[in-house]
Amino acid sequence: MKVILLKELKGKGGEGDVIDVARGFANNYLFTQGYAVPATKGNLKQLEQRKNNIAKREETRIANAEALKAKLDGLKVVVDAQVGEEGQLFGSVTSTMVADAIQAAVDTEIDKRRVELGKPIKVAGTHPVVVSIYRDIKATVNVVVGREEEPEAEETIEAFDEALEIAESPADEMVEVDGEVAEDGTVEVEVTEAEE
Repeated sequence: MKVILLKELKGKGGEGDVIDVARGFANNYLFTQGYAVPATKGNLKQLEQRKNNIAKREETRIANAEALKAKLDGLKVVVDAQVGEEGQLFGSVTSTMVADAIQAAVDTEIDKRRVELGKPIKVAGTHPVVVSIYRDIKATVNVVVGREEEPEAEETIEAFDEALEIAESPADEMVEVDGEVAEDGTVEVEVTEAEE
């Protein structure tokens, strides 16, 4: 069955495109959701009259999509998730969570259906995620799952150990060294004279 699209239908076409679809899909989804109208002689005639306006709107949509692509390409967003042993997540990161993180970063609403995860993310780390913006215009966003500070915590512990070694090295007088790594990753070291 031939229909005229009234707005973009992912994977099928954009406004003004005449496409061939199954009758049930057209009747049960496209017509009821306002995506299309039947390609009758009258509707096709109206389409011809509206072609100029549709072309102008299409140019605007493509320009906006290209601008958004420039904003999103290479963008790094952090999705905070509980990470268990060996980097496995408790649960998974979904397209909704990614869309919300992108929206928070660029202050532009992103439809979760445009986030192409393939399958939910279940491991901590950096994952490239494709966002379909408009038709074939896509951007790749780097999604960091978990807290980025974790690798830095290891470096902090190493620095703490080095500070302990230096403080405990032989000197003219005996000292006691005590310290700990705080939750925010800072090292607190206390050096006092040892009691004899």
